[in-house]
Amino acid sequence: MEYRTFGTTGLELSVITLGGMRYLHGWDQPRDLVPDDTLEQATRITKAALDAGINHIETAHGYGKSEHAYGRVLNQELKIPRSSYRLMTKGAPKTADETRHLVDEQLKALRTDHIDLYGWHGINTGELLAQATAKGGPVEELLKLRDEGIIGHVGFSTHGPVEVIIDAIATDLFSFVNLHYYFFFQRNAAAVTYASTKGMGVFIISPNDKGGQLFNPSTQLKADCAPLTPIQFNARWCLRTPQVHTLSFGLTENSHLAEMQGIFPAQVPADPQVQAITHALAGRELADPVSAWEGWEYANDPSGLNIPEILRFRRLWKCHGMRDFGFYRYNMLESKGHWFPGQFATPDRVALVDPSKAPAGIDVRALLTETHNEFYRPKAAKA
Repeated sequence: MEYRTFGTTGLELSVITLGGMRYLHGWDQPRDLVPDDTLEQATRITKAALDAGINHIETAHGYGKSEHAYGRVLNQELKIPRSSYRLMTKGAPKTADETRHLVDEQLKALRTDHIDLYGWHGINTGELLAQATAKGGPVEELLKLRDEGIIGHVGFSTHGPVEVIIDAIATDLFSFVNLHYYFFFQRNAAAVTYASTKGMGVFIISPNDKGGQLFNPSTQLKADCAPLTPIQFNARWCLRTPQVHTLSFGLTENSHLAEMQGIFPAQVPADPQVQAITHALAGRELADPVSAWEGWEYANDPSGLNIPEILRFRRLWKCHGMRDFGFYRYNMLESKGHWFPGQFATPDRVALVDPSKAPAGIDVRALLTETHNEFYRPKAAKA
């Protein structure tokens, strides 16, 4: 395992974090009832992760049973000394009073008296940023809890556009940021750099799942990343810069830890092997410039389509054979609200897209229609 200092928090975190979102029955209700098989899985993976040198555990109130599972695993099943690991949790309270109540609930679930890192969960829009950071609001209350020693450091997580992330960083209220940034999604590079100039910790969300379902790679992607696995390549690519401090891995099986070991050493700058793989993957896109175009001219398009993201799915499919990932993510549109905004590229919406904004030789409407026809599957009607 390798470790990096998490910005000006001074905390030495393992570069791989144990994420707590994907345990068995994790979303079943009630949240405080942890089934035996969930507890067994969480105990086994947590022990293996700690034995492998991971010292940072990440969860959230929004992860269902996760906080309750970790509370039992760390303090009852494994009896791990509290000083031997760092704990991050998150929540999205709307008022100061709600913040106090929620943090108290989370402390009880986690069976601890302090939270090392607390993130306001989901600053995904300008409106949510304003709500979270309003005078007398939830972030101000979290900072009071920090001053009282209940919380160590306050940050935020985001699935929002880079402009919102930069605005949140600019408030100077936060010590860390959890965001998306990986080889196949580099739009947040400016936010990573800006956070670094502010001395913030940078935590990468879901590099193996949202980063391209790298645990289910295409045949082409596996060949292009060899001798590394796609997960190992992407992790080394993310860690090639000291601005990135830790990556969240949703470990659920011991075999995942064996693959994780192949990440190290994660060199800064990237080692020749990672550079060669990067060059090979970039070459795939240079050979097909139409598919490589992501249409940033169409950010916030009045059609309601998330055009850059839809075209990213097309790029990964056409250039890297990542059809399964496109199918998986495209069909999440219209179901996740501000966590993943945008509509399906149906004929009526595509007709609203202005074709003149696209570069010469690119038929943006045709690309959107092709992507929709390839990936869209109607949701089954509920009985």
